[in-house]
Amino acid sequence: MTYRVALALVAMLAAPASAQDARKGSITAADPWSRATSHRASVGAGYLTIRNTDTRPDRLVSATSPRAAKVEIHTMSLEGGIMRMRPLPNGLEVPAGGEAALAPGGYHIMLIGLKSPLKEGERIPATLRFERAGTLRVQFKVAAAGAPGPDAEHGSDQR
Repeated sequence: MTYRVALALVAMLAAPASAQDARKGSITAADPWSRATSHRASVGAGYLTIRNTDTRPDRLVSATSPRAAKVEIHTMSLEGGIMRMRPLPNGLEVPAGGEAALAPGGYHIMLIGLKSPLKEGERIPATLRFERAGTLRVQFKVAAAGAPGPDAEHGSDQR
């Protein structure tokens, strides 16, 4: 194998899985996305999958974004037949050799005090802070208001 081919292979393998992915050390933030908000909304949410290839767990402890006055890590749970949202003051563990999925109806990044509406097609910058890996910058791609996922079209999966 020539030096150039080997170098190209190393570069490809070291690159994140998609253009939206961000990586720092053993942590990869895959497919960060959000949903468009109405012009009156003061909150929004960010979703992604966090992968940890280390042999030790890490923890997402906080996040910030210039688009929100405050950012929190939240979870949703069913309590007495009612969905409740609450912050995770100790953050979210990302298991060793595993992943943490932040998705609608579960764990998510809560953007509080939006400075402007989230518009479909734009990217929202944020910085995630991990206990071990440190800070990681991500860009949440804004999908349609009712989108079930980052690559959904027309805001819904109903046909």
